[in-house]
Amino acid sequence: MATKQEVRRYLAYWFQLGKKVVTSNGQASFLPQPVLNGDRYSEEFEECWQKIISQTTGDCYLEGTYETISELLTPVWEMSPCGRCEMPVPVRSLGMPALLCPCNNLPDWPNTELPAPRCPISTQEQLIAIRERLINTPR
Repeated sequence: MATKQEVRRYLAYWFQLGKKVVTSNGQASFLPQPVLNGDRYSEEFEECWQKIISQTTGDCYLEGTYETISELLTPVWEMSPCGRCEMPVPVRSLGMPALLCPCNNLPDWPNTELPAPRCPISTQEQLIAIRERLINTPR
């Protein structure tokens, strides 16, 4: 089962590549910018996430896919890396996989010359981990 955190991360990664979330009636789309703000998701992303999971917004789906966000939050779906680009994609727990990866219509993706989308990171925690590795490295 895909957790809320996994679906949230899935959207954050694809937002970083310019994919939008569209409402089922096509009258609105969401693409928060920026997605990250240091060691957390940006306020714009958090507001967008709340709109997406709100019952009043209706069905939303990631541009280029057929599965709604509410469907992805059911036990039928899990998140796995795409076989082509390593980005998170929904996969049915049982049965047939999703029809398309959102990377199917990104002509320049995967592009290993660009930084890959990522989750927020704490710079302080990363520096502490590097320091610990250096201290514990045998000489």
